[in-house]
Amino acid sequence: MYVCILQRNKNVESRGDFPMTTHKSLLLRNSLLAAGLLFFCASSSLAQQAGQMPPPQVTVVDVKPQTVALSYEYAARISAFRQVDVRARVGGILLKRNFVEGAEVKAGDVLFLIDPATYKAALAQAQAQLQQSQAQLTQTQREEKRNVTLFQQNAATQKARDDAISARELAEAAVAAAQAQVQTAQLNLDYTQVTAPVGGITSLEQVSEGSLIGTTGDTGLLTSITQLDPVYVNFSFSDTEAAEVRKLIDMKKAKGEAPNLGVKISFGDGSTYDHDGVVDFTSSTIDVSTGTLQARAVVDNPDRRLLPGQFVRAKVTGVSLDNAITIPEVALMQSPQGQFVYTIDQEGKAHINPVTLGQKVGNSWLVLSGLKAGDKLITEGIIKVRPGAPVQATADATPKDAKKVAQN
Repeated sequence: MYVCILQRNKNVESRGDFPMTTHKSLLLRNSLLAAGLLFFCASSSLAQQAGQMPPPQVTVVDVKPQTVALSYEYAARISAFRQVDVRARVGGILLKRNFVEGAEVKAGDVLFLIDPATYKAALAQAQAQLQQSQAQLTQTQREEKRNVTLFQQNAATQKARDDAISARELAEAAVAAAQAQVQTAQLNLDYTQVTAPVGGITSLEQVSEGSLIGTTGDTGLLTSITQLDPVYVNFSFSDTEAAEVRKLIDMKKAKGEAPNLGVKISFGDGSTYDHDGVVDFTSSTIDVSTGTLQARAVVDNPDRRLLPGQFVRAKVTGVSLDNAITIPEVALMQSPQGQFVYTIDQEGKAHINPVTLGQKVGNSWLVLSGLKAGDKLITEGIIKVRPGAPVQATADATPKDAKKVAQN
């Protein structure tokens, strides 16, 4: 078309039918037509190239069921393993305190000394009574022996023999009572030294030295000891989670494996505690005030980093789910209708698969429904994918997320 126009213009110019002004106008028009034609051709070429763009390249992984280690994280609070009140077991004047308040003591250390004078005297009196009872027993034994001999010789009556035997038995009972009195007096004397029942950290003393103390009420409380190694980690969980964990534990028992629920501790700044714990108690009833079940773990605390009343995060481990399907987080998409992923069919076309998710496991999510073994899941290049459109799939030879799931 452009060639015909140019040829026509040349013919007209050769005949000289138009003046010079008309000739210049024709040249300008021809130039504009040529520019428009070139633009049209370029646009057509670009449109043709766009229609022939290859399918987007994506990375896919095969969905494979595997055993996944599960964990449950809760807010928790530390409590002392033991907190024992140290009380006086005998009354008297408190003579001395043998410990530094707030310091660590060992079981059996002498903490307080109560005036022992009266208890020493009571012990001496009990010992004297014992000696008297033993002397009386010796005398009745001799009397019994003599009366038995005389009775055998028909020189004493049966009543005399029986009275001698009864006297000896009464003397033996008196000796036993006196021995008990000695033991009681010795115990009371020993109790004047108040010792630590357990090892731990002492609190402030409750009674000052020189005070008269008793064995009842507040006057008998001298101090308290808190045992901080190990410590308890207390937390609570819902009945739904309890049923889920119980089911997983039963499955583990059915396979002959011993269930062992562990606990990992983390702090508010994100740091983790060096020592892991073990769950040693779970309540069998629901707390009516919170609607949850109480649980407790025991954690070693040799460096005293965990303190009673401290808030931490407790992650319960030790349960796993067989034949579980997980997907990497990068493959998960969100729409107004819910969460979904892209899979590829046998024809190489992408399709939307709505999924129902469980808990997060490392950098992956546990899939409860929506995927099955053998599905080809798109993990990279998702931004270019359109539902029903073909894609060029490249297999992921090293599924990093699957490795992370196995490690977690």
